[in-house]
Amino acid sequence: MVNLIGTFECKADVKGRLMLPISIKRQLGNQINESFILKRSVFQRCLELHPYSEWKLTMDKVNKLNRFLKKNNDFIRMYTAGVRVVDLDSNGRILIPKDLLKTHFSKNNLVLTSAINMVEIWDKESYEKVINNSEIDFADLSEKVMGNQENNVS
Repeated sequence: MVNLIGTFECKADVKGRLMLPISIKRQLGNQINESFILKRSVFQRCLELHPYSEWKLTMDKVNKLNRFLKKNNDFIRMYTAGVRVVDLDSNGRILIPKDLLKTHFSKNNLVLTSAINMVEIWDKESYEKVINNSEIDFADLSEKVMGNQENNVS
């Protein structure tokens, strides 16, 4: 299991090539030599870059879904729509396909941020809006998600 750390401002070139930061490459270790999976995020307007071994773990779970249930087939179709296999080129860059580049990024100013076992690729302006969203009380969200209220002593 990969546990990536870091947030990096980057630029994609005119062809959509994105250099992975050296820190991410180091953290990936031998997985840097494997393919990656690039896909649209389910909940946010960003792309997700999954090391192939991590993607395989997710697909193992998805593959256990009962395909005789329509909702499962619909989920699989939507979840895997537009999924691409990408490899690092000899210069350590990935190529973001033009259709994904157009729909997700207004400019070539990007933010790569770790999301535990994958990297999210954001348009810089969109990332700043999400991170600085005043409608989200992060302390409250942290308590709801991570707090175990039943076992806490007042």
